[in-house]
Amino acid sequence: MSNDTPSGRKPSSDVPNSAEPGKDQPIHSPSSDQQSSLESPNAAPNFASAAAAFPREGRIASIDYGTVRIGIAICDPDWILASPLEVRSAENWREDGDFYRSLLKRERIVAFVVGLPIHCDGGESEKSLESRQFALWLANETSVPVRMFDERFTTADAKNRMTPSGYTRKKEKKRIDAVAAQVLLESFLEACRYKDEIAGEPLDAKPVGGDDISQ
Repeated sequence: MSNDTPSGRKPSSDVPNSAEPGKDQPIHSPSSDQQSSLESPNAAPNFASAAAAFPREGRIASIDYGTVRIGIAICDPDWILASPLEVRSAENWREDGDFYRSLLKRERIVAFVVGLPIHCDGGESEKSLESRQFALWLANETSVPVRMFDERFTTADAKNRMTPSGYTRKKEKKRIDAVAAQVLLESFLEACRYKDEIAGEPLDAKPVGGDDISQ
């Protein structure tokens, strides 16, 4: 996961391997329960219900959480194309509820996927716990389904995609997290297609210990 990781805007055309989801495609609107929950963002989320209600269509946003920047990507309603959207500062993210609720409504997002940093041995670390905390907060603030998904190698893949594009180091650093979020979302969608079920894990799943995980 990258620690290095604009609004109401379309995905940038200067990011490689991206395509803007079609605006004319059918949109999967939030359920009545989700809509009413949006009006009470501080209500505790029902994780079991949220996991069962994770949609099989509609625009999903993926989050590449980092302690410095947060990368965001979205897909089209039919889960075919994933596109980098923007990079958000991670500073004071717990005060960013209005931004994510606005993002949800503006982009007609029906669910979120948050990247889960996992070691090659399958264990989790302190960064994993931070990502889980962010995902729990996001579910509470937006009241839409949130899933965790293994984000191993997403940053390396994102860097490989950007290398032939001729980006300056400064511009690459600014965009890398949004591309990493795109890679995460593509992997999630492919896993859903391959397994013919919703991939990843619910927010109440028990973390897997690793050498670096806090006790």
